[in-house]
Amino acid sequence: MANVVTVGIADLNVVKEPDTLVTYALGSCVGICLYDSDKKIAGLAHIMLPLSTEAVQNVDNKRRYADTGIDELIRDMVSRGASPARMTAKIAGGAQMFSVKSSVFNIGERNVESVKKILAANRIRIIGEETGLNFGRTVFFHADTGIMEVRAATKETKFV
Repeated sequence: MANVVTVGIADLNVVKEPDTLVTYALGSCVGICLYDSDKKIAGLAHIMLPLSTEAVQNVDNKRRYADTGIDELIRDMVSRGASPARMTAKIAGGAQMFSVKSSVFNIGERNVESVKKILAANRIRIIGEETGLNFGRTVFFHADTGIMEVRAATKETKFV
């Protein structure tokens, strides 16, 4: 029987088939779904901010940031048998939740940009994306198929 494992804000988790990961409330945050299709291992991180190096205070929760969160997710997946060479990525979120025309306040856009750079630096190809715009999302990531299911209150469900 498959389990549905919840990933909270500034958190991550890894499962194998037939389980599913879910994260709620992706506004400006980004959900990073990594998948090893050979081993059917799925990982999901829910990051809030682009870089730990920009933190004003101590980096108390490394899962909060794209750079340190993605690194930890990759390590966790490898420890369960995944290979970075086989990993692919799908990403969702990064919305602009407030109508302020400033790159400083557009955390969503900065999060997406940072996630893309970090995945590229790790040679992990992004094969699906549902980012931007101005609405929140919930993501289900299915370890048996590698499908990222994106739900939003006023939108049609997308399967990426």
